Amino acid sequence: MTPPTEYGGGLAPASWPALARGKIRKDEMDSAMDVRRNDENGSYEAVVDGQVVGMIVYHTPHGDQRVTFSHTIVEPEYRGRGIAARLVKYALDDLRARNLNLTNYCSFVADFIADHPEYKVLVDGRFPGRAVVPDRAPRERTD
Repeated sequence: MTPPTEYGGGLAPASWPALARGKIRKDEMDSAMDVRRNDENGSYEAVVDGQVVGMIVYHTPHGDQRVTFSHTIVEPEYRGRGIAARLVKYALDDLRARNLNLTNYCSFVADFIADHPEYKVLVDGRFPGRAVVPDRAPRERTD
């Protein structure tokens, strides 16, 4: 299997899991996906069949009480299945549980927070980052 890349591309080889080839329904994938924080790599990772298929890249300034999210990545073959949203929810819930604030540079995370305003309190008021949470009503959710 090929490790995930930011750019990815192409069709999934026949040797890849059926999920990568689009042979598994979304509801089956949801139960087969694991989300975890990987402090060694500075990422939150979505893992399917032992393969990292998506991640949020983060940085924690030494001794600080905030975490900086730089971007969210999902392999092209796995997009449109709600992986990025599950990653963001997991990551924001983790920040909340650890009493950390968020400095955000990821537009996907900003849109997620706009749609889930209960997370807006996590955004650091002094250092919010460049991806500002849009001031709008939440979009209709399907979760």
